[in-house]
Amino acid sequence: MSLIEKTVSGILPSDQTWREKAKERILDLTMPPWALGRLLDLAVDIAGMTRSLNPPLDRRTVVIMAGDHGVANAGVSPYPQAVTMLMIRNFAEIAGAGINVLARQSGAKVRIADIGVAGDLSELFKKNLVIDKHIANGTNNMLEGPAMSREQARRSIEAGIELALESSSDSDLLATGEMGIGNTTPSSAIVSVLCSIPPNLVTCRGAGLDEEGRLKKAEIVEKAIDLNKPDKNDPLDVLAKVGGFEIGAIAGFILGAASLRIPVIIDGFISTAGALVAHEISPSSADYIIASHQSVERGHQHALAKLGKKALLSLDLRLGEGSGAALAMHFVEASMRIINEMATWEKAGIVRK
Repeated sequence: MSLIEKTVSGILPSDQTWREKAKERILDLTMPPWALGRLLDLAVDIAGMTRSLNPPLDRRTVVIMAGDHGVANAGVSPYPQAVTMLMIRNFAEIAGAGINVLARQSGAKVRIADIGVAGDLSELFKKNLVIDKHIANGTNNMLEGPAMSREQARRSIEAGIELALESSSDSDLLATGEMGIGNTTPSSAIVSVLCSIPPNLVTCRGAGLDEEGRLKKAEIVEKAIDLNKPDKNDPLDVLAKVGGFEIGAIAGFILGAASLRIPVIIDGFISTAGALVAHEISPSSADYIIASHQSVERGHQHALAKLGKKALLSLDLRLGEGSGAALAMHFVEASMRIINEMATWEKAGIVRK
């Protein structure tokens, strides 16, 4: 049995008994029925994931999956591919990126994993600043053929599963992040295929393209799909044909977290593309996903809808890195504090009609 098969066999749906216990508790609290709205929905979700009304959530980790993309050479990003390496150093050595700041505020650790960066990170591996899960120096250009082999796609998912298993030793709450210049392009392709939506409707401006650049990017996505003909009923084929190493790792990370019953907060568009792949492999894995925010990427809303998720925040974010996921950690904590620290009607001495 492969690691993917073993992991999927351990994923159970959210526990309905614990969801009902949470609902009963909430209705006994000193407020009008469901007066805190989606914060209470989140509490019910977490109870179903963890099988607890008071799960530990203090140990928090954001794992940034990093990978490069051959399609970046087609001009799908205003930034050169070398920025991927530079940002990894920013995450690891300077701790000066947006995710570093927001993770510190949320009390979360940041870990960086090289899944397929086009560069040598051996120095950072030796310093234990970056985790070595390297598969190849970036994907192939999907305009010329499959982005990766099926075996590489499998390895990227297994790398993510391994990262979830490794993180579980010191983490109660996990979150996905990513880094890879050009990665909104394979994400758009994945969303287009798995949601059966034309590329132009799911392809946005990424790191800052103008409208002309966006249209060119949508054409590239469409050409890559037409050339490679990914099978929407085979998530591994979709990932191999038009995906990315870090997207596969995000999918595996979600599968791993779900098998361990650990809540996993997904970030923006790229993370949600990975979540779609995980969902196609194991539909029950979505029960353990918390959608942090609705980004400005036009494909994001379609991907979240496919997952049956509604984002907690809508702040016009488009940074990636795990930034939205780190922000959402505050709401996860708040939801649990409400059902555990708020007084019941009986304790408050209030008689309800």
